[in-house]
Amino acid sequence: MKKLLVVLLSLGLILAFGMTASAADVKFGGSWYLMGLYEKNQQLSDNDHTYSRAFFYTRTRIQPVFQVAEGLTFTVRMDAIEKLWGETNWRGGYDDKMSSRRQGANNLNPKIQESFEFERAYVGFKTAVGLVEAGYQSSGKWGTDLGDDEQSRARIKLTSPIGPMTLLVVYEKLFETDQSGKAGLTHEVDKDNDVYYLAGIYNFKGGSAGLMVQYNMLNARNIPPAGYKTKTFTVTPYVKATFGPVYVEGEFIYMGGKAKEYEVETAANQNQDKQGYGAYVKAKANFGPAYAGASILYSSGDDGSDKTKDKNGPVSTDLDFGLILGNDALQTWTASSGNGGKYAAFDSGKQNAFMLNAFGGFNPTPKMNVEAMVVYGKRDKVAAGYDKDLGYEFDLKASYKLYDNLTYMVGAGYLVAGDYFKGASSANQIDNDYLLMNRLSLSF
Repeated sequence: MKKLLVVLLSLGLILAFGMTASAADVKFGGSWYLMGLYEKNQQLSDNDHTYSRAFFYTRTRIQPVFQVAEGLTFTVRMDAIEKLWGETNWRGGYDDKMSSRRQGANNLNPKIQESFEFERAYVGFKTAVGLVEAGYQSSGKWGTDLGDDEQSRARIKLTSPIGPMTLLVVYEKLFETDQSGKAGLTHEVDKDNDVYYLAGIYNFKGGSAGLMVQYNMLNARNIPPAGYKTKTFTVTPYVKATFGPVYVEGEFIYMGGKAKEYEVETAANQNQDKQGYGAYVKAKANFGPAYAGASILYSSGDDGSDKTKDKNGPVSTDLDFGLILGNDALQTWTASSGNGGKYAAFDSGKQNAFMLNAFGGFNPTPKMNVEAMVVYGKRDKVAAGYDKDLGYEFDLKASYKLYDNLTYMVGAGYLVAGDYFKGASSANQIDNDYLLMNRLSLSF
């Protein structure tokens, strides 16, 4: 027995010394947050039966970067425990306990370890022409937050620095049908959605300017009731600059091409041109420990009166304006709690909208910040009977750094609901809404 153990140990040592070296360095980054909120009147009801909510939600995110060799990295990102506290939708019952053991009678209801998900995995390697990144990686970010909706998508990206310029060439796959199991698409071919990007960024003292051209090609020619193709393009210039104590950023988006091009055009299925616009400007001035500024957003709308044109502008999910109105995170989590709120009818993507945000803040100490803001919003286009007014909102929030990487924030928002939320009849009655929240955030 001893001889066998010696032989096994010797073989293990030989294999250990003979194996190639693994990743020499791993850098871990990530974040965690816990948000608690109370909202009084999500449905903007004008009666005593208001739809109020109070809950906590949390998310854990880890993003390690493996330095495999000089100029060669592998990056992954994982999200876990992304849920409401006390939510048992996956487990059932009334006891929200974290456990990897199987649950339920006769072990027929296994416990899933709450929303653990690999979101990104991509390799990055430097070449003579620039950095190449391939795999599931960040997508939907460009310039300012106008038109941004960051997601993890399959893409190949080349980043090539040329003096003060940076050139980007990207291929992105949104949908592939060859192996799709989706109803009606099984074993079908030549139905996919590809996006191509060509962009350049010029860096100068105090800022940068860029221009991106995006081409989106969707082949849906066999999708009933009649097949069509989408061939749209987007042109997006932006600028960011600092002039002494003043910071300014702006972006413009034009969307054109063919939203729908049918194989056989009929009265019911007409070809549709794409004609959308979007613009965003923000300015902020610092006055010692204080600051003030304003931002304006416009995204064109479409009332549906012309079936041959799609005039909807860009979706700006990442561009939050108020704590209630136009807050994408609030829409996501209140919907998760079972009710998205009546103002969810105003797309959290801020499409078909004009919005104005005036804000000001003060830093009593380097670790503390207090900020107040006023938000106004209205629709660009509405259907018959609707009013454009989304209303006004007044927000106040304060944050304090408990540690350099740990911040606690409290906030309150009050929405004076506009007549848009009455719907198609001005006789409908609505009331206002207010929200209280606090948030503990960790980044590392």
